[in-house]
Amino acid sequence: MTAYRVGYFVGSLSSTSINRTLAKALVRLAPDDLELKEIPIRDLPLYSPDYDADFPAEARAFKAAIAAVQAVLFVTPEYNRSIPGALKNAIDWATRPWGENSFDHIPAAVIGMSTGPIGTALAQQSLRGVLSFVNARQMTAPEAYLRWTPDMFGDDGEVLLESTEAVLRRFLAEFREHVVRVLTVLPRS
Repeated sequence: MTAYRVGYFVGSLSSTSINRTLAKALVRLAPDDLELKEIPIRDLPLYSPDYDADFPAEARAFKAAIAAVQAVLFVTPEYNRSIPGALKNAIDWATRPWGENSFDHIPAAVIGMSTGPIGTALAQQSLRGVLSFVNARQMTAPEAYLRWTPDMFGDDGEVLLESTEAVLRRFLAEFREHVVRVLTVLPRS
């Protein structure tokens, strides 16, 4: 069985991030042939074109981590009806310098959780616009906007609600199929 390496980004830098808990749950529930590994964004400095001629070590390591995976998954909260600044900063690093876009043709999916009634719908819409521009091959359905409740997850990412587990398993199964379809047509080098 072929295994697919998937890098995931947690958009929140919070030590108590509910999206980090969601990411742990996704790792636990992923199909056997999806190997999910976090690509951290915390240590990236703020992007500036001044770095394009000589990327700092953190940014070079970040781009190398993306190059080492076959697909990406964005697990993001919603901040002020959009994505967190740290996540946008990471995307800017990944797509620079001009002509060295790490997300070009990469299979990608977006999921997120918040305490609000619309989950992360607006953050995901904002992120999808950015991912379209950087030419990522996005999974468009199913969408997954989760509303967090204290009884959903254990601290280690164990899913405590059957209905939540069913949603996440379906999302991951569809993501796996998306990755296979995209890589069949556009293999990663």
